[in-house]
Amino acid sequence: MTTKPVAETLARQLALVIDLDVCVGCHACVTSCKQWNTSGAAGPLADERAYGANPSGTFFNRVQTFEAGTFPDTDTIHFPKSCLHCEDPPCVPVCPTGASYKRAEDGIVLVDYDKCIGCKYCSWACPYGARELDEERKVMTKCTLCVDRIYDESLPVAERKPACVMACPTGARLFGDVKDPNSEVSKAIRERGGYALMPEWETHPANQYLPRRTASAPTRDSKDDCGP
Repeated sequence: MTTKPVAETLARQLALVIDLDVCVGCHACVTSCKQWNTSGAAGPLADERAYGANPSGTFFNRVQTFEAGTFPDTDTIHFPKSCLHCEDPPCVPVCPTGASYKRAEDGIVLVDYDKCIGCKYCSWACPYGARELDEERKVMTKCTLCVDRIYDESLPVAERKPACVMACPTGARLFGDVKDPNSEVSKAIRERGGYALMPEWETHPANQYLPRRTASAPTRDSKDDCGP
C-alpha cells in the first residue's frame, strides 16, 4: 500500500478569503480581473464569438449564482470561484513541461506561458475547474492573484492587492497571508468559521470562504398583536 507524499508546508501563503454573506453577485470582481489581466503581464485574454450563439471567453474569475432552499423559502447565493492556490496543487505534477508551478516564497500557483503547450493536463487534474485554455494563444491560464500588481512598488501600499479585491463594492473579498495568524484573513477565518472548498480532494486550498449568516425569523408576541 502506497501513501500519498506530504506536500511541503510553506511559511507564507497568500490567498483570498471570500465572504459569501456580503457578496451580491455584481460581477465587479469578474470585470476588473479581466481588465487588469488583459492589459497586464498575463497578456490578452481571448473572447471568441462574444456576441454569438455560443460565446467562449477566457476568465480567471467567475461568479456562479444559484437558488437554495424550497419555495417560498428560497435564497439566492452568489459563489465567486477562481484558482484556489492549493497547498498541494494537483495541476503542478501532471504538467509535462513544468509550466505549472507553485512559488515557494508566497505559495502562488502560476503558469509559465513560454513552457505551456496547451495540453490541458492541468485542467483535467484540477477538481475545481479553475484552468482555462486561451483559444487565441493556445496556453492554459488561471488566476495569478495579480502577482504583477501586489508587488508593484510604484503603487500605494493600500492598492497592492488583487484587482478583484480593490473592485469589490461590499468588501466581500479579503487578501493576505493565511499562514500569518495575525493577518486580516486569518482572523476572519477563525472568527467566522472559514472553510475550504471540497476538502475531500485533499488539495488543501489556500483560498477560503466565510459562510453566510442565517438569521432566525422574528417572532411576534401575542401581546404586540394590534388586532382584535
